[in-house]
Amino acid sequence: MDHQPRSVVPGKKTARDRLLSWVSQEKQAANWAIGFLDEVWWSRFALPRTRAWQTSDDPVHLVEQTWQKADSDAKALACYGVLWQRGPAQAPIRDQMSLRFVDGRPVSDITTQFLASCCTELERLGKTAWLLIWDNAPWHSSKIVRTWIREQNQKVKSKGQGVRILPLFLPKQSPWLNPIEPKWVHGKRAVVEPNGLLSAKQLAERICAYYHCSYEAHLSLPAKVS
Repeated sequence: MDHQPRSVVPGKKTARDRLLSWVSQEKQAANWAIGFLDEVWWSRFALPRTRAWQTSDDPVHLVEQTWQKADSDAKALACYGVLWQRGPAQAPIRDQMSLRFVDGRPVSDITTQFLASCCTELERLGKTAWLLIWDNAPWHSSKIVRTWIREQNQKVKSKGQGVRILPLFLPKQSPWLNPIEPKWVHGKRAVVEPNGLLSAKQLAERICAYYHCSYEAHLSLPAKVS
């Protein structure tokens, strides 16, 4: 396993906390958004580890389902998510999520689509900048994504409107620094169907209901012209 040297993670965490503290100040908060971005797979078949109160008369049973040939839905759904933070850095409020499901898997061109949709929503809310905190996944740090962010910021500067992005990469192998991670865990436990199989759409709608998000069209790559 690729571990970071001991001195690297605390240093990057301090830099993250310092930047969060600055953006959370009242004079910055009106224009800045803070969002922790991550991706997750939602399986229609795999069952999450969970605990529940039960009695001997009415025990809780999670029944694992098996795939059938007639089932045309995807076995799992990839999903982009952002956990938004507001309030003071010492007592942050993190109760709002933005989600978009993906046809396929996360890749650079899908990532830029999601970033664009988030910027559109943030602009509607009157924000002009986004502190984007995420990990070092290849589709986050790729040349395509870095170029898109640079061009987005240049366009905002030249036109004087839109949302510029300040990306902050978390240290490698440190998921505990991204507060969206436990949100995924709790969500998987909450939406599980104990003894039945949800369709892909039913699963997506249940996930969106849990996080209080609207269910929107899936992000996908443009069809190739033959």
